[in-house]
Amino acid sequence: MHIPNPFKDFLYFSREERRGILILITAIIVVFLSDFLYSYQSTKLLFTEEDIRQQAIALAEYKSFLASIQEKDKQWKERFFDDNSNKQKKEIILTSFDPNTADSVTFCQLGLPSWMAQNILHYRSKGGKFRKAEDFRKIYGLTEEHYQTLLPYLYISQKEASDHSVQLYTPPLTSDTVTPPRTDLYKYPSGTVVDLNRADTTELKKIPGIGSGIARLITNYRQRLGGFYRIEQLQEIHLNYHLLKPWFRIDSKEIRLINVNRAGIEKLRHHPYINFYQAKAFVEYRKKRGPLHNLKPFTIYEEFSDADLDKMSHYLCFE
Repeated sequence: MHIPNPFKDFLYFSREERRGILILITAIIVVFLSDFLYSYQSTKLLFTEEDIRQQAIALAEYKSFLASIQEKDKQWKERFFDDNSNKQKKEIILTSFDPNTADSVTFCQLGLPSWMAQNILHYRSKGGKFRKAEDFRKIYGLTEEHYQTLLPYLYISQKEASDHSVQLYTPPLTSDTVTPPRTDLYKYPSGTVVDLNRADTTELKKIPGIGSGIARLITNYRQRLGGFYRIEQLQEIHLNYHLLKPWFRIDSKEIRLINVNRAGIEKLRHHPYINFYQAKAFVEYRKKRGPLHNLKPFTIYEEFSDADLDKMSHYLCFE
């Protein structure tokens, strides 16, 4: 005998109802899984203490790297601008000049700005004359330091100087008038030899071809060097040493030496043969390795060439 199932009618679903139930179940599963995936993904995004520590280490390394890059960039800029400054200084050509005849190119080569050179030319075009060296000092914009730098190279032609004196009263010469000899025009006879490291401007002017301007030029450069060790050094101040060589001898004992183990950067760089980077290399070497005994350690430095070291060796001592 067949017993009827009481749940049959209750659990009976039509095809459309079953399809709807499946869709509902699927939607529930999708919602559940999406919530699970979201929670899982959020959990993955959280950092552990180890992650935070590693990130801090990485950040510190990055900051250190960035600081080193900035420091190198700063050093490069300092060296670049200093090199440019040195380059500009090297482009200045200090040579003898007459402010009454020099052109604008000459004035610019002497380190004067173009506007100042134009002012000088304009002054001359209006009939202005430089009668003595002091007149050049009055140029607008010329600093006292620049004037003192140019003074050894400045000379006024005899014509301009005499034109100024013509305006003064001169008593007529009579038979009783005795004209004193002009000792400033005396020149040494051929064969005379003087010591280049001892001669003052008065003695230098007695050599044929040397006037007041060139005499001051030689003594000023000698002072900066500490003395000459060879006649050929005169070409460094744009003088023809071939013509002057027969008149000079050199006593190397008169050279003033610099103690490289005691002198600071400023004193070292003041010498014409030593630039800032070379002076700094000397001082840094002393600090790290002790006193210097010779210049051999610097043969491997890029700041020094063989010619540099050879010239410096005549002016440095290691006492």
